[in-house]
Amino acid sequence: MNHSRFVIVILACIHLVLFSCQQKKEPRELNLPKTDLSQADLIPKPTTIQATNTAFPLDKYTIITTLKDSTGFADVGTFLANSIKDIARLDLSINADAQDQESIIYIKRSDSLARGNKKEAYQLKIGTDSIVLSAASAAGAFRGIQTLRQLIPLKANDTITENPVWPIPTGTIDDAPQFVYRGAMLDVARHFFTVEEVKKYIDLLAYYKYNTLHLHLTDDQGWRIEIKSWPKLTEVAGQTEVGDEPGGFYSQQDYKDIVSYATKNYMTIVPEVDMPGHTNSASVAYPFLNGNGKTPEIYRGTHVGFSTFDTRKDSVYDFIDDVVREISAITPGPYFHIGGDESHATKKSDYIYFVNKVEKIVQKYDKKMIGWDEIATADVDSNSIVQFWASADNARKAVEKDMQIIMSPAKKAYLDMKYDLQSEYGLNWAGYVPVDTAYIWKPENYENIPLKNILGIEAPLWSETISNSSELEYLAFPRAIGFAELNWSTPENRDWKNYKVRLGNQGPFLEKMNVNYYPSPLIDWKTEEEPIEKINKD
Repeated sequence: MNHSRFVIVILACIHLVLFSCQQKKEPRELNLPKTDLSQADLIPKPTTIQATNTAFPLDKYTIITTLKDSTGFADVGTFLANSIKDIARLDLSINADAQDQESIIYIKRSDSLARGNKKEAYQLKIGTDSIVLSAASAAGAFRGIQTLRQLIPLKANDTITENPVWPIPTGTIDDAPQFVYRGAMLDVARHFFTVEEVKKYIDLLAYYKYNTLHLHLTDDQGWRIEIKSWPKLTEVAGQTEVGDEPGGFYSQQDYKDIVSYATKNYMTIVPEVDMPGHTNSASVAYPFLNGNGKTPEIYRGTHVGFSTFDTRKDSVYDFIDDVVREISAITPGPYFHIGGDESHATKKSDYIYFVNKVEKIVQKYDKKMIGWDEIATADVDSNSIVQFWASADNARKAVEKDMQIIMSPAKKAYLDMKYDLQSEYGLNWAGYVPVDTAYIWKPENYENIPLKNILGIEAPLWSETISNSSELEYLAFPRAIGFAELNWSTPENRDWKNYKVRLGNQGPFLEKMNVNYYPSPLIDWKTEEEPIEKINKD
């Protein structure tokens, strides 16, 4: 045997010995508890859960692998890794070989799950050494990741190993949303909210599987989005809000930043420019828009219904065309919201004329028009969408026109309504909406609106009485969590007695996220006694 062949044989033997040793490596000895996946505090509640009563050990020996040739799946894997790092301070490998791998989380595409409109369907198969997340799309995988996040305990389990382990209950979850549109609305016009405040709201909504954030960008008190062809809208009308605060606005770059952040969380931004009413701030900047022939004064109050555009002036529609064009160009989502509510200062014939004209402008820029339920009184296209907030008669007119309806009845879904007499913030013109009232209603047949016409639920949060994230969170949470379940879960999976227990157990997550939620006395809130930093401080 010559020297080179001898070296090759020796190296091969060494490799064989090392491989054999690796194959004979003793598995981890774990002391994991028995678990019951069916009793997990998941919100929204999944379609079906089958428990196998063991546990998957999440620890530093876990790796994440994704299907590399499917768009977006690697990004979802990165999101999961970052979430696990935030919860457990674990830096897990993603799509990389790991010598000491003991368990795996595998995220893959499954076309068989994409039946009908179930593009966000997913399945979680959790075993003792593997978690397989199959999804119809990257969006579905992202929804499945939120379920997995909720299954990871905030504390590690005591084990006989040197390293902490976070036990995840085993079994199978099959899940898909009931409604394709699952929205929340934030009024940034009455009071301005910064980019970072909006991003935090997106974080919280995404955790509960919302997929839409509607931004109410303009109103009598302020104009919040830069329109480059009409600069005074933000130079003048962006500097005021309810009360004496200085207001603010989003540059187009700010807005694109919000849109990009939402996209990473598989959420669609819906921009709203309210018109022909709620337009005082626009007319302060450009008085020719005003329908009453007067130059309006800056308005910092909360009364509604006094302003209108001049609906018969061609230059008003040139203005609207520019606004819709510029916002649509930086909004990848399919919708543009024109408001259309409370136009009390607009004659009915002028209102109908206006809505018909603006609908064509919105369609010109390849968007679907959404409007508050008053738009159903106009000659709107069946492809436009009505948002039901006040008038069941208007909603029924939308049904007659075969339109899709977003369900936002103020008596049930308005997040700015007070919880009760003791509420620190909010209004009560639609009544009080405690946590149980917000949950115990059936959007599937509310006011006899057919299910086939319902696009989904949106929970609006008007900002007359709030001006920062803390106050926003007080009104939104925990009610926004209940709307998430109404939107996602099937009616047979919704039960108040069961839900309020799961809601109470969201306390540690809300505290970890520094959410100033309203501690409703209807709920037995769980608190976290020991922060995660103390569990895994090494």
